[in-house]
Amino acid sequence: MEQKYDIIIIGAGPAGTLTGKLCAKKGLKVLILEKRPEIGAPKRCAEGIGLPDLKRIGYTGKERFVTQAIDGGIVITPNGGTIEMPKEPGGYILERKVFDKFIAYDAAIAGAKIYTKAHVFDLIWAGGKIAGVKLTYNGEQKDVYCKIVIAADGVESKIARIAGLPSGNTPKTIESGYQYEMANIDIPDPHKIYTYLGNDIAPRGYIWIFPKGSHIANVGIGIGNPNGKTAKYYLDKWIAGKPEISKGSIIEENSGGIPIGGFLESMTTDNFLAIGDAAHQVNPLHGGGLAESSFSAEIATEVIIDTIKSGDTSNSALDRYNKLWWEKRGKNLKKIEKIVHLLEKVTDSDLNLAQSSLCGQDILDLTEGKTHKLIRIMLKNPRLATLVKYLK
Repeated sequence: MEQKYDIIIIGAGPAGTLTGKLCAKKGLKVLILEKRPEIGAPKRCAEGIGLPDLKRIGYTGKERFVTQAIDGGIVITPNGGTIEMPKEPGGYILERKVFDKFIAYDAAIAGAKIYTKAHVFDLIWAGGKIAGVKLTYNGEQKDVYCKIVIAADGVESKIARIAGLPSGNTPKTIESGYQYEMANIDIPDPHKIYTYLGNDIAPRGYIWIFPKGSHIANVGIGIGNPNGKTAKYYLDKWIAGKPEISKGSIIEENSGGIPIGGFLESMTTDNFLAIGDAAHQVNPLHGGGLAESSFSAEIATEVIIDTIKSGDTSNSALDRYNKLWWEKRGKNLKKIEKIVHLLEKVTDSDLNLAQSSLCGQDILDLTEGKTHKLIRIMLKNPRLATLVKYLK
C-alpha cells in the first residue's frame, strides 16, 4: 500500500466505489478501503433499483447481478385494499453481493486501488486539518496521506463523526430493519414488488416482498417507534399469519439501521466530505439509497476534480458540493421527509379511506416529493386537513 494518494475513500459500498471509479477515470490517484473481508456482504438492502437509476450507474439490466425484472408493484393498505403501481419505468431486483463487486471491478479497472480487511480507525491531522487516515491492514498499523478523505462508511459512519460532522442519527431519522431471503414461498406475481402498510403490522414503516425469482424473495420490514418490540418481532408475527410465506425456508437473515432523513446542511470540512448513507443521502419515504448514491457520486466527483486541480481543498472550496447537492437533490428530499413526518400521524383508518382516492401514479409522485394530489385528498377530510401544515 502506497503512502500518498489524491483521495482516500473509506467504505466500498456503491457510494464509495462509484465515486472512486469516476475520480479514477479523471486521472486521480484513488485508494478505496473496506473494513469487511468481502465487498457487498453482508447485504443490508432489499436489493431493488429502478431502470433509470441502474442506467445512470452505467449498466443495462442484462448483467449477471440481476435476479429478476420488475414491472410495477402493489401497495396493500391495512384493510387489504390494493393500489397498483405503474409498470413503467420498471426496474430490477439485484444480487447485491455481485452488484457491489461489479462496481468495485469497474473502479479498479478505471485505476482505483482497493483493499479489503483494511480498517480505518482514525484520521491524520496536520495544522488542524485532515491530512490522511490511520488504518490497520494485515495486522500492521499504517498512516496513509491524501488531499481529500471521503467518508462512505455507511449509516453508522464513524469517520464522519471523527471529522466533526453531525452525522449521528435520532429516533426520527432512522428506522430498524430486518429481512429474510426466503425460498419456496408463493408470490402472486413474481415480477411485482409488494408493500404492506399498517401501524399494527409495521409502526411508522412497512413490510416488503421483493421477488428474486418465481418462489424466492426478500421479505423484510422497516419500522420506527416500535414500543419496545423489535423489527424481527413484527416481521415474524406478520409472516406467521401468511401461510404462503411461512411455509418457506429462510436462506439468509439481515438487519440494520435504515436512514430516513436528517440531512446534513454541510457534508464537508477542510479536505473532507461525506457521501451516501454516511451523509444520510437516501429517499426518506422508502429508505432507498442506491439511486441517491449515483447522483451524489457525480456531484462529488465534479467538485473533487475542480478542487484538486486548483490546489484548494479547503472547506470553502468543497462547500460547492453542499450547494450543488442541496440544489439538485436535497431540497426535494427534504420535501419527501416532510411527507414521512405527515404519514407518521396518519391512522390505519386514514390510509384505508385514502386508498380509494389514490392511484399508483399518485404514490410514485409522493416518492418524488410531489404532494398536490395528497393535499387535495386531505383537504376533503376534516381530520386530515389539520395535518396539511406538516407539508409546508
